[in-house]
Amino acid sequence: MGDVDKGLQAFRGCALIEWAIARLKPQVAEILINANQNQERYGVYGYRVISDLVPDYAGPLAGLHSALNSASHDLVLTVPCDSPFLPSDLAQRLHAALRSASADVAVARTGAQPHPVFCLVRRSLLPHLSDFLQQGGRKIDAWYADLKSVEVAFDDQPEAFSNFNTLAELNAAEKRS
Repeated sequence: MGDVDKGLQAFRGCALIEWAIARLKPQVAEILINANQNQERYGVYGYRVISDLVPDYAGPLAGLHSALNSASHDLVLTVPCDSPFLPSDLAQRLHAALRSASADVAVARTGAQPHPVFCLVRRSLLPHLSDFLQQGGRKIDAWYADLKSVEVAFDDQPEAFSNFNTLAELNAAEKRS
């Protein structure tokens, strides 16, 4: 979305971050907000705001890295702030698959399309992720490619993973409401 902060953009009367919090709050014991700008504005939601520890904006993996460093639980669920229709059973289904497959990472999928930023990750992977980032890795699916991962089908909720990459997409979705 250029220079605008996605999470603070309004959609149906609420900031996108508010949609994510509302969907995640009943599913998880802890919410961390990864933000590299406007930390004070995100702080008003009452959750800990963490910034990337990796320099030069390393993308979603940098946020996951910060979350693995900061979380107080053994598992970390990550979602982007620009997907307001997250499944209400996202954490439950990813956790069940992670446990069943004895996997390191569980990733949401619709059809043949994985959604790597919607994932549940073991905190014990922090050293592996740190090494990957130090070697210049930036793509989340490339990071977990050599880990034991499981994809979890959400074909019953394909719209749950829709996101907004431009203000035009956000405005068009608002008009369809």
